[in-house]
Amino acid sequence: MKLNSKGQVTIPAALRARHGLHEGDEVDVVEENGALRIVRVSGAESRGQRLVRHMRGRGSAKQTEHMSTDDLMELLRGE
Repeated sequence: MKLNSKGQVTIPAALRARHGLHEGDEVDVVEENGALRIVRVSGAESRGQRLVRHMRGRGSAKQTEHMSTDDLMELLRGE
C-alpha cells in the first residue's frame, strides 16, 4: 500500500469485507509497541444505524397501509 499526499491509505476490499468495515465507519489509528493498528471506534454508529437515520421520515405508511401482500410484493419487486 502507498500513503498518498494527504496521509491516506486504502484498506484492501478483502480485508474490509473480512472485518466488516463499510464506507462511513469510524476507525482510529493507534500506536502499540512501535506498530500502527486500525481499530473500530467504540460507540460509533453502525452502518445499519446510519441507514435507518438516513431513511427515517422519508417514506409514507399511508401509501401502503391498505395494500395486500401481493400488492406490496409487486411494488417492491416490480412483479
